[in-house]
Amino acid sequence: MQVRVALLAAVAALTLTGTVMADGNADAGATKAVVCSACHGQNGHSTNGEWPSLAGQHASYIVEQLKAFKSGQRANPVMAPMVAALGPDDMEDIAAYYAAQTESGLEADPSYWKGGEKIYRGGIRDQSVPACIACHGPTGRGNAPGKFPALRAQHAQYTLNQLRNYASKERKTGPAGIMQTIAGRLTENEMRDVASYIQGLR
Repeated sequence: MQVRVALLAAVAALTLTGTVMADGNADAGATKAVVCSACHGQNGHSTNGEWPSLAGQHASYIVEQLKAFKSGQRANPVMAPMVAALGPDDMEDIAAYYAAQTESGLEADPSYWKGGEKIYRGGIRDQSVPACIACHGPTGRGNAPGKFPALRAQHAQYTLNQLRNYASKERKTGPAGIMQTIAGRLTENEMRDVASYIQGLR
């Protein structure tokens, strides 16, 4: 019931008009994000599947995650020291910079993406898994007011890792615990399939 209520709220959020604008300065963020490029790539285009691409991600979502890393709510031994010295303005600037970048297209694994498309677009009724499209949109652009991140063209390996973390409840970020519940209902193969589909979204 809680997931259902949260999803109804998500759908309502998708009907909001207007765009959530970044509060930071993208030019200042470009300088501050230089050190981030070691993992997240030039202009936020990661070349390593273990690390997420940040180009085109909602600024509000990036700020939320940076705060979670700094507070320890989202535990990560690599990110913890990187955010330790960041203040609120630094986070806003870095987020504005990455939000202003354009994501690059990646290819989905042809062995898995069709199964992932079914889950992304239609969910799995028998397992009470809702369609990903309800919160993350038809092309994976997400919904900033609803606090749902953009997923399109994200590395399949990174997405799979995060689904595993949600399923194990190692990762607790996100509205109303939706992702912990949903991921916990997916099999390893289903996670792999939907992650592959997301990697190929344009």
